[in-house]
Amino acid sequence: MKKIIILSALVASVAGCDNQNNTLSYTPEMASFSNEFDFDPLRGPVKDFTQTLINQKGEVIKRVVGLVSEEGCFNELEFHDLESNTGATLVLNANYYIDAITHERRVKLQGKCQLAELPQAVLTYETDDKGFVVAAHGKETSIVYRYDADGFPLGKTTQSNDETLTITAKTGSDLKKKLDFTSESMLNGKSIAQVKQTCDYDGHFNPLECVLNITDLNAKPSKVETYIIKNDINYY
Repeated sequence: MKKIIILSALVASVAGCDNQNNTLSYTPEMASFSNEFDFDPLRGPVKDFTQTLINQKGEVIKRVVGLVSEEGCFNELEFHDLESNTGATLVLNANYYIDAITHERRVKLQGKCQLAELPQAVLTYETDDKGFVVAAHGKETSIVYRYDADGFPLGKTTQSNDETLTITAKTGSDLKKKLDFTSESMLNGKSIAQVKQTCDYDGHFNPLECVLNITDLNAKPSKVETYIIKNDINYY
């Protein structure tokens, strides 16, 4: 950064850097929930969002809708799998997310609004000193989650019985374009899938539309499926 002699300008410059760092970072809740529930994380003062996954035929196959408080807590999350005609809506209620229809307690929370436990799956989460979920433990399952310095999820390793599934993501050098990434999935040390995603971004450096290419290495010959992810995001 260019040195600035005038003190007031120097202070303004430092403040600007801090603001940019804050803008480019992800909250522990956003990072952890996206890592666990498989949607692209967003940054900045998000009020609500809809992420829609579209296949090569132009068909909508999955949709995630989130309502976020000004403090960064998820007030509501909707999951729709149109391929299997299934879905669920989780609503924040005290220190639980409950099913909007059955009112069953689906997710137990810790702190203000971070993952603590999935009671039905008997899965308990652990957080680090920054509040990010870094591990989960169940009767026959253990998971380790990874993030970069900005809190962007870099994948996870799931150990279940005799199988180990590792997903490892790598982002490019542009800190503003975190959702431009590649990833590899490995089962018991064997590569089974590769992913490449590139996106167009809004002024908050969140993705507006992404092209997602998934290569199935188990298919002979390997098969590439292309998807579009469309994001509709509103901010405070």
